[in-house]
Amino acid sequence: MARIPGPQPDRGSTVDEFERLLGMPADDDGGEPSRHGRERRKRHRIWPWVLGVLLVLVLAIGGAGWWAYQTYPEQVKTLFGWSNDYTGQGTGSVQVQIKPGAIGSEVAATLVADDVTKTESAFYDLLVKTQPEPSLLPGTYRLKQHMSAKAALAALQDPANRVESTVAIPEGSTAKQILAITSEATGKDLSELKALAKDWSSLGVPKSAPNIEGWLFPATYTFQPGVTSKQMLQEMVKRTKTALDDAGVAPAKREKVLTLAGLVQKEGNGKDDPRVARVFLNRIAQGMRLQSDATVSYGAGGTTVVPTAEEKAQKNGYNTYLRDGLPAGPISSPGDVAIKAAVSPAKGKWLYFVTVNLATGETKFANTYAEHQKNADQFLRWLKAHPDYAK
Repeated sequence: MARIPGPQPDRGSTVDEFERLLGMPADDDGGEPSRHGRERRKRHRIWPWVLGVLLVLVLAIGGAGWWAYQTYPEQVKTLFGWSNDYTGQGTGSVQVQIKPGAIGSEVAATLVADDVTKTESAFYDLLVKTQPEPSLLPGTYRLKQHMSAKAALAALQDPANRVESTVAIPEGSTAKQILAITSEATGKDLSELKALAKDWSSLGVPKSAPNIEGWLFPATYTFQPGVTSKQMLQEMVKRTKTALDDAGVAPAKREKVLTLAGLVQKEGNGKDDPRVARVFLNRIAQGMRLQSDATVSYGAGGTTVVPTAEEKAQKNGYNTYLRDGLPAGPISSPGDVAIKAAVSPAKGKWLYFVTVNLATGETKFANTYAEHQKNADQFLRWLKAHPDYAK
């Protein structure tokens, strides 16, 4: 029996049915799409572009915001109510070092690194706005953490907050005295300083020198925390070389100049130093011994103004009653005046001098021994009236 084919499904009708199930309006007729159909298909084509544009805008805005935050983080956070500065005087304690030559922005960065101030801009902006411009001295300061920029600036300008050690060395001091002064002022171990002084060549003193005497320049030094004992002594030696260079002393003549200058420093009074230097040079030129009480006392390890007969009899490199020429080395640390006197002594034929008043430093000079003897008698009378000076 022949099979009679039934009606074939209409593909268009199936599509329309599918769209009706989805709630989509059908075309007006089977020939052309309806107006709603055309608009629907048009919207299907536009939405991906709209979404793409929106995505690009979001990424652009987000990227710009991220760049702005990375470049100007403090300014961006400030827009949202964030403060770039601490308030108050801070808490705790911290030591901050301001290096020589540091500019304002570098100081601001240092304060932030040590958690003193909150941001670099808080401190730097304050510096720029403050008139006259603040002067910040290099050094180590004892500050607090979490300080306002204003409080930190005030603390840096207060000398009381500087953490340092001041070593004041008088002219004419001996190396032994200088080491003791340095130890007391800085808290450094005296035995360590003495050990370093024995290795004087490691401090910059020529190996040919008999010891470190005369090479530790008399001045006021300011040492920051962390400076070692060796660095302190090296600084004093360096300062001596500077003084010699300023006086025009060649390196080969440094030791001889220091020896004469150290003697002048002990025997002179400042204003008469050039004449004192001339007396010693005149005596050497004529083959006379210097006969300096100061050298005798140094060689004997004493500090008295008038050495004893026993001390004058001691044989050592510093007893100029028994030794020809200059002593074996410096007997004290001379200052600039004494060094210049040794380099440029006064003109004259004096062979003798004596200080007739130790309180005022009055000194008398003589060309002959007879004249000198009268001056010496005057000194003895003064010394008898002031016995404490002979101790």
